[in-house]
Amino acid sequence: MSLPDYKSHGKQSAPAILHTPVVQLNVGGHLFSTTLGQLRKHPESKLAELFTGQPKLRADAQGRFFIDRDGSHFGAVLEFLRSDRLPTENIQQVHKEAVYYNIKPLIKRLEETPQMFGELVGRQQFLSRVPHYKENIEVLIRIARAEAIAARHSTIMICILRTEEDLGFYDNAINSLEADKESVVTFGPWKAVPSVKDLLDCIKMDIESQGYTVSVEPHITQRNILSRSYDYFYKLIFTWW
Repeated sequence: MSLPDYKSHGKQSAPAILHTPVVQLNVGGHLFSTTLGQLRKHPESKLAELFTGQPKLRADAQGRFFIDRDGSHFGAVLEFLRSDRLPTENIQQVHKEAVYYNIKPLIKRLEETPQMFGELVGRQQFLSRVPHYKENIEVLIRIARAEAIAARHSTIMICILRTEEDLGFYDNAINSLEADKESVVTFGPWKAVPSVKDLLDCIKMDIESQGYTVSVEPHITQRNILSRSYDYFYKLIFTWW
């Protein structure tokens, strides 16, 4: 594609008119060659919109259309446009790109894969039934970071109340705890099949997905023959180094 010098105020402008169906792309430093037909394959998509009418993108120094976004998974998007073939790995990351570019057929196909179906229909639907789940995850991370100063580990106590009956024992349970009661983060109760272990797995998974290293251990309380013991408490341990 023959391009004139499109400098304007020190920046490269995109070609005003596309004279050839072959397009050179620079997506966050990843280089691709494709055709206008592929980019416009789904007219309602953001990708088609970018290459319809007057181009809405600037060019890089070599005249390639530049999309200022991580292009690590753009190849999988392009492959779907070319062949309708779905990726076999990094499904969630490609789904994120499909949503960004609003390529609805790709979004739908990815959400029907076992990986996405299980996440969206199974796990996320379960977590939506756990009160304040996302907020509690943020609180856990915030407390852990506050306690990380000059320490290798941060340990946060969490309380898991599976049922309404468990909730009824909450005051007694929290009063039996020798640890700092103010920093205990409580999850539940919920009306869904998954167990306490399932919820603990989700908590660990969602914190580790943000780059943290965590482990979960049951908090063992000293048993007193005169009072009831409660198994609602777990230690969430962040390891910093």
